[in-house]
Amino acid sequence: MNWSPIYSDIIKTITEVTILTVAIYYVLKFIKGTRGAAVVTGFFTALIIVAFLAIVLHLQVLTWILSWFVGFFAISVLVLFQTEIRRMISEIGANRVIVSAREQRENIEVIIQGAKRLAEERFGGLIAIEQGINLSEITEGGVVVDCEATPEMLETIFFPNNAIHDGGVLMKGDRIAKAACVFPLSLRQDLSHSTGMRHRAGLGLSEETDAVVIIVSEETGYISYAYKGKLHRNVSEEDLRAFLSLIFLPKKPKPKRTSKWNRLLIRLKIQRLFQKGKGTPNT
Repeated sequence: MNWSPIYSDIIKTITEVTILTVAIYYVLKFIKGTRGAAVVTGFFTALIIVAFLAIVLHLQVLTWILSWFVGFFAISVLVLFQTEIRRMISEIGANRVIVSAREQRENIEVIIQGAKRLAEERFGGLIAIEQGINLSEITEGGVVVDCEATPEMLETIFFPNNAIHDGGVLMKGDRIAKAACVFPLSLRQDLSHSTGMRHRAGLGLSEETDAVVIIVSEETGYISYAYKGKLHRNVSEEDLRAFLSLIFLPKKPKPKRTSKWNRLLIRLKIQRLFQKGKGTPNT
């Protein structure tokens, strides 16, 4: 009996199941926490229930409708989850530039000092720090600046009498790429009525991209930041530095912990060596 076709079919089946499992896992992991998460859950739950009933109860018309619907399923997904799909594709194709820890610390200090100056002068500010997703494709308009990022330059851009002070700034590494950009507004209904357009714009951009957005309130001078759809308001300089360091600085490897059993063995070995040394006659 030739077993090679059987082994080949088994390998193909395992490969297909593995690929589908990994794909579904990463899709769910990516969508989790986004605005489309509830829609995804409800959509697939309803689809699975209807398909199960159609198969069990032998509902021929419903089965025919489902088989016909599969042809338009891809289009439905593109329409319903276009924001999430665009974000996923952008992250897959993102080309991250390797920057040293020292350069990242300098960039972080520039952002912090710039936000601090804006807060002290009560200049409204909106600074988006690009990571993997290209923000130029998400934002609208803007004036190309392409200059080195400094606290003085940020203060100049957001000076109220400046022609480009409205809108947001795009930062790429240690450079200011564009100014006076229009960010997508958040459509969340659970935000406070006191949340202004600047904060809604920063939150909206963080919902659709992996950017870190720093917001400075013109009315209160408070510094806030938005990241992954969450808005943290009125943060201190130390809190902002800790957050930016956590995001942009390379993670230090954790030291390996010695288990209790290994520590016990080491202690016993030390005791034996000590006893042997103590019992050795003097020469």
